[in-house]
Amino acid sequence: MHTVVVGTSGTTAQDVIAVARGNARVELSAAAVAALAAAREIVDALAAKPEPVYGVSTGFGALASRHISPELRAQLQRNIVRSHAAGMGPRVEREVVRALMFLRLKTVASGHTGVRPEVAQTMADVLNAGITPVVHEYGSLGCSGDLAPLSHCALTLMGEGDAEGPDGTVRPAGELLAAHGIAPVELREKEGLALLNGTDGMLGMLIMALADLRTLYTSADITAALSLEALLGTDKVLAPELHAIRPHPGQGASADNMLRVLAGSGLTGHHQDDAPRVQDAYSVRCAPQVNGAGRDTLAYAATVADRELAAAVDNPVVLPDGRVESNGNFHGAPVAYVLDFLAIAAADLGSITERRTDRLLDKNRSHGLPPFLADDAGVDSGLMIAQYTQAALVSEMKRLAVPASADSIPSSAMQEDHVSMGWSAARKLRTAVGNLARIVAVELYAATRAVELRAQQGLSPAPATRAVIEALRAAGVEGPGPDRFLSPDLAAADAFVRAGGLVSAVEPVTGPLA
Repeated sequence: MHTVVVGTSGTTAQDVIAVARGNARVELSAAAVAALAAAREIVDALAAKPEPVYGVSTGFGALASRHISPELRAQLQRNIVRSHAAGMGPRVEREVVRALMFLRLKTVASGHTGVRPEVAQTMADVLNAGITPVVHEYGSLGCSGDLAPLSHCALTLMGEGDAEGPDGTVRPAGELLAAHGIAPVELREKEGLALLNGTDGMLGMLIMALADLRTLYTSADITAALSLEALLGTDKVLAPELHAIRPHPGQGASADNMLRVLAGSGLTGHHQDDAPRVQDAYSVRCAPQVNGAGRDTLAYAATVADRELAAAVDNPVVLPDGRVESNGNFHGAPVAYVLDFLAIAAADLGSITERRTDRLLDKNRSHGLPPFLADDAGVDSGLMIAQYTQAALVSEMKRLAVPASADSIPSSAMQEDHVSMGWSAARKLRTAVGNLARIVAVELYAATRAVELRAQQGLSPAPATRAVIEALRAAGVEGPGPDRFLSPDLAAADAFVRAGGLVSAVEPVTGPLA
């Protein structure tokens, strides 16, 4: 099994995905254990002093003015976890919770939180045992970090609340810990606060969304090329010299992807045949510009994610010179913004994708294809309602593109009077990513059918297109013919897209795509 070693200097997106989705084993480095012990010595020394220190010997948030006596501090740390584990609604996905836990461990291991090494080791042990705390949809305002979701995770470390075992059964967390030989932690000064004060949930969802969207953007370049072929469009608009004079890197990459997919096509460039055209419609001609703008948005979001992966997000933090200082690094604005940016870009990609599908189905704009790509139009409805489904998904994508980060709602008796709503931005982006995969799958389904119909007209597609059709048919998605139950075909096309099937089918022909 792959092992991820957690050190003091952050982690990588690849490691987050390996733990969240690949169940990679987690180990603490010797340097991390040493840093944890050194920071804990500082916290213990401050705890012994009569002067109050926030998070060590005081209450929290609006209650920070109260000095807590030593005999009540363990209770204080337990209580903050119990009271903050106030989430409601459906459970969030296992991969999100594993990313959340791993990223919190990453910050703890930095040596800036004051948590004891044994607490960090218990976090690693819970991950390695495949125990997943029950975390709910609602409860985070994205400031101070993802409080309620992280609190539900901390509750499991204490042996309280519910968690899912490696067999998928939800049981009391104490039973699961005992079954795996893990002792519940007894929290000490600052530890409860350090376990729940970070942007880990929204960051984990951002990292997984970026991975999924990279595949989807390349897939969308491929389906756009297939639609251009099926519509007898021109590939001259993809020429590199045209994109060099507007040097957005994403645009150039998308145009190059499309051009390589279309190499050797017998369908492109028929503008001056029976139905002369000067230009293709925007949804065909401007695909590199729209897809490319989204790619550049992905690149910026990845930069923000990398910075956050290198960060230690907690309040207060332990500094190397021995100070324990309050700060505002837990605020989720940097992550929340890019989550919303990505939702906007994904919505626009879905929108232009649907417009090409609609054009393929309209006999007045498809340049010789049958209405709705039907076998016997009138008797058969073809892909009419597949486009309805795609349009419904696009409409929801537009609603999901409304930014969560533009909102704020005061909390904690106005102490936390401006929040990021980054968790909400991440949750809606996850829905948008799923919808985008379905939208691309519908275009793939329509475009491959249209290309096969062109073949019946004596026109030969590009070798890369033939490879896509062969792979799609091997995946159980049927080709042209009389009407049939469409939902299973669309579901299979969706699974094909999500698994990266488009890219895998094309790259042996085209070479690696961007």
